[in-house]
Amino acid sequence: MQSDIDPRTLIGRKAYDRDGAKIGTVDEVYLDDATGEPEWAAVRTGLFGRDAFVPLEPSEVVDESLRIPYDRTLIRTAPDLGVGRHLSPEQELRLYHHYRMPLPGPDTPAPGTGGRERDADR
Repeated sequence: MQSDIDPRTLIGRKAYDRDGAKIGTVDEVYLDDATGEPEWAAVRTGLFGRDAFVPLEPSEVVDESLRIPYDRTLIRTAPDLGVGRHLSPEQELRLYHHYRMPLPGPDTPAPGTGGRERDADR
């Protein structure tokens, strides 16, 4: 994700998939405990939908919306982790596998090293 974006400004933005189909609205942003960088977003997928977790890297902010480079179906079938104050290492690993993302290398913190914290009231 663009590093100059304040994660708090993502909340409330519309989220779209790689084809431009609307997915929902960013509900929460989760930060890496070790670096403080925004890493995941919970996107509310509809009026009676649930929150789907999406990776913020390599997503980008375009025209006041969050563009997620994955297919809508893949996003909507992400593991249902609920929302809360923290993603456990196991939950984060499930998300990495779901999105077929490479696990961080030796120079970056492993998924769940200290977990992920929701960016709320910061």
